[in-house]
Amino acid sequence: MAVILRHAAAAAAALLVVATVCADGASTFYSSDPNLGSARVVFQTNYGDIEFGFFPHVAPKTVEHIFKLVQLGCYNTNHIFRVDKGFVAQVAAVVGGRTAPMNEVQKREAEKTIVGEFSSVKHVRGILSMGRHSDPDSGGSSFSFLLDNAPHLDGQYAVFGRVTKGDDTLSKLERLPTRREGIFVMPIERIDILSTYYYDIDMESCEAEKSILRRRLSESASEVERWRRKCFA
Repeated sequence: MAVILRHAAAAAAALLVVATVCADGASTFYSSDPNLGSARVVFQTNYGDIEFGFFPHVAPKTVEHIFKLVQLGCYNTNHIFRVDKGFVAQVAAVVGGRTAPMNEVQKREAEKTIVGEFSSVKHVRGILSMGRHSDPDSGGSSFSFLLDNAPHLDGQYAVFGRVTKGDDTLSKLERLPTRREGIFVMPIERIDILSTYYYDIDMESCEAEKSILRRRLSESASEVERWRRKCFA
C-alpha cells in the first residue's frame, strides 16, 4: 500500500512540474541552438518540407514581422525564386511572388519594411537571413536560407532564425537545373511553397508529457482505491 501511495505521489508531483514548466515557458525541448525560440514554421514545397525556428532575442522586430506574415498565410502559393548552390535559396517577396491574390490585411503587413537588426550571429548553412535593398532598413518579406557559410554577409544582413528540419530538401533544391539572370541564379522550374503551417514545440511537448502523466496518475489512483477497498472491506 505504501509503495503504491509513493508512486501516486510521484506521478502527481511530476504532473505539477510539467504544468509549471509549460506555464512559465521554460523548456528543455529546444534544439541545440540557444538562440532558438519555441515557434516552428513549416514551408511545404513541391520538393519537400522545410521547417525553421526563430531567434526572437536576436532580431525581435524581424521575427514578429515574418511570423505575422506566416500566420496570415502570406507565404502560401509563394515561391523560392533563387537557388545559388553553396550560397542561398531565396524566398520571393510575397507581393508579386504569390500566385493567389492577397486580401487587404495581408497586403498591409506584406508592404511593411523592417529596421535592419544586424547582429554578431554568423551566416552559416541553415541560417535565415533577411533580404533587403541598399537601404539597410528595407527588409520586407523576402529572405534566404543559407546553403553554406557566407562570412561576407555577417553584420550586413539580419539573421533571424535557422532551419530545424529539411536540410535534405535544401540539398534537393541545390541539385535542380538553374539559369542565370543578372546577379541571380534561378531555378528553371518554379519551386512552389504550396502551403505553410506553424506550431509551438513547448506546447506540443508539454501536452504530450501531461497526457502521459495524467494517465499514470489515474492508474495509480485506481490502484490505491482497489487496495483501500481490499484493506478496509
